[in-house]
Amino acid sequence: MPSLLVLACWAAVVVAEPLPQPHAPGIESPDYVWNAPNEEQLRALAHEADPVNGELAYAVCRGCHRADGAGRGDALYPQLAGQHATVLIKQMVDVRTGRRDNPKMHPFVAEWVVSTEDVADIAAYLASLPIPTNNLKGPGEQLAQGRILYERDCAICHGGQGEGDAEEFYPRVAGQHYSYLDQESRLIRDRGRRNANPEMVKAIAGYSDAEIAAVSDYLSRLPTDAQ
Repeated sequence: MPSLLVLACWAAVVVAEPLPQPHAPGIESPDYVWNAPNEEQLRALAHEADPVNGELAYAVCRGCHRADGAGRGDALYPQLAGQHATVLIKQMVDVRTGRRDNPKMHPFVAEWVVSTEDVADIAAYLASLPIPTNNLKGPGEQLAQGRILYERDCAICHGGQGEGDAEEFYPRVAGQHYSYLDQESRLIRDRGRRNANPEMVKAIAGYSDAEIAAVSDYLSRLPTDAQ
């Protein structure tokens, strides 16, 4: 999508009443399968991504996630720079199709604003960016407990250093904003994030808010320079 058209669509989103986000069955459905193949996600993954176009298409995202992809810990906008492209594609497609509820984000990634190919290009661009190190961190008071819990219950999927797994669509969690990790983990535990992996729901089902905060704080402080 040419950059002028991207900016024109962005302007239309700002001034016009956006269409409501669609709703697709999620974890509340008895036949829910996490990351089940869907046509748009497969098309985006198969697209030969162009990070140059991705930088242009990312114009609609900068207002919240910032030009460097650092997001905002104080506003619960996640850090996207350096995240796996597969993860970014999945999450954007899930918002577009209504498997993940995010009415604030939906108008900016809807199909009338960015194409499926743009989604893949944006993901490739963000994945190529260096991971900022000035993310919001927690109070630092329960880091030992956070490490124990993470290594026991979370590292099997997200990796020993929080690096995630691109092939399995597991996000990089090291260096993410503490506030975002805390919010999303509580939503997943409480089955409020409808595109959540049931295995993660099961892993943290018994966590208290304080334990989730401890893990989130620990992850927010993990180094990212070697990843």
